[in-house]
Amino acid sequence: MTEGKPFNIDLGRLKSREKDRSPQALERVDRAGEELGFVGRDAQKQRGRRPSPRTGQVHAKVMPEVPEEIANEAKRRGVQQGVIIEEAWALYKNKSGI
Repeated sequence: MTEGKPFNIDLGRLKSREKDRSPQALERVDRAGEELGFVGRDAQKQRGRRPSPRTGQVHAKVMPEVPEEIANEAKRRGVQQGVIIEEAWALYKNKSGI
């Protein structure tokens, strides 16, 4: 077996160097990266749909006829079912004084 600690590193021999942050050095690095297929550093435009402000989900257990009635009312009015639930909650808050 070897003498001493097997994973001991002599920190006295390690040296730190400052990176070259000059515009010329960055240009060389960017050019080399592009040649190797790496993408640029600039922020890319986000793709896809924009996030909806309505992100909360309500999972309520209700009697079997209630979801059908909500769906029918939403279809009749041409809105999403969440709009019906939001309006019902607003009516409840106004009535109860919340």
